[in-house]
Amino acid sequence: MQAHYSLTEREAGQRLDRFLSEQAALGISRSYAGRLIEENRVLLDGKRTKAGTKLRAGMKLDITVPEPEKPELLPEDIPLSIVYEDEDVLIVNKPKGMVVHPAAGHGSGTLVNAILHHCGDTLSSINGVARPGIVHRIDKDTTGLLVICKNDEAHRSLSEQLRVHSITRRYAAIVCGNLREDSGTIDKPIGRHRTERKRQAIDPERGREAVTHYTVLERFGAYTLVECRLETGRTHQIRVHMASIGHPLLGDEVYGQRKQPFRLEGQCLHAKTLGFRHPRTGEYVEFDSEYPEYFTALLRKLRH
Repeated sequence: MQAHYSLTEREAGQRLDRFLSEQAALGISRSYAGRLIEENRVLLDGKRTKAGTKLRAGMKLDITVPEPEKPELLPEDIPLSIVYEDEDVLIVNKPKGMVVHPAAGHGSGTLVNAILHHCGDTLSSINGVARPGIVHRIDKDTTGLLVICKNDEAHRSLSEQLRVHSITRRYAAIVCGNLREDSGTIDKPIGRHRTERKRQAIDPERGREAVTHYTVLERFGAYTLVECRLETGRTHQIRVHMASIGHPLLGDEVYGQRKQPFRLEGQCLHAKTLGFRHPRTGEYVEFDSEYPEYFTALLRKLRH
C-alpha cells in the first residue's frame, strides 16, 4: 500500500513514528512504523529519515506499507490458560518460561504458536507476520496476563490505550531487601544499554520516559513483596527501575544477584491485573489472576 501526506501546521512538532501510528488509514503500530522507517519505506521530502524526526509544515511524506505476508509460523497445539475470550480479544495467563513471540533461538513453542492454533486466521495483522495479535508482551520468565487482539480494529483500540497510558497493568514482584518507604514512584528514562545490547538501562539523555508506581504489600526482612503499577511500558521496566533503587527482583540474574538462594529460574514477577476499555463496547473491563504455584510456594518459605 502506498500513502502520501503533505504536512500542515497541525502536524508540526510531532515525531514521525508517532504521526504514522496515528493515521487510521495506515493501521500500523508505532513499533511497526519504526520498522518501516528503518527499512527505508518512509521517505521525508524524498529522503531517508529517522523515527524521531520532528515534522514541519510543508514536508511531504511517502510511505510504502508492504502487503501482509502469510505467516511462516506453524500453529502448535500448546495448552493455553484462557481467562476470557470473545470475538475481539483473548486474555491468557502466560506461564513461566514461555516466550511471547518468535525470536532468535525461539522459533517454536511460543505463545504466538499456541494462539495461531487456537485462533486460526482470526488475529490482527498490524504488528506483522511474527507477532499476529500481539499488542504488548512480557518477558519469558514473567508470568501473568496478556491480551491478544483478534482483529485490526481491536488492535488499534488497545494500541491507542497503551499510547495514552490508560490501560491498567499491576504486577506482583518479590524484590531483594527491605524498602524504606511503603510506597513510591520511580520516574527514570529507560533505553538500551550502551554496551550490552541485550540489557536496558537508566539513560537520562537518550532513554524514553518510564514511570513505575510501587506499593509494599508484605515485608520479610531480607525480601519484600510489592505491587508495581506501570504508567508506561518500556522493555524490562520494572526490573530496571527496582534495581535502580537498590532493590532488584529476586531471581533476576540480569539486573540483580548472580547467585540465587532459592534455585529460581528467572525473576519473581507476575502480571496480576489487566484492565482496559473493551474495543467494541467501550466499557471498562478488568481481569485478575492468582499467583503461579512457584510464587505462592516461595511466599510460604519467606513467611516461615
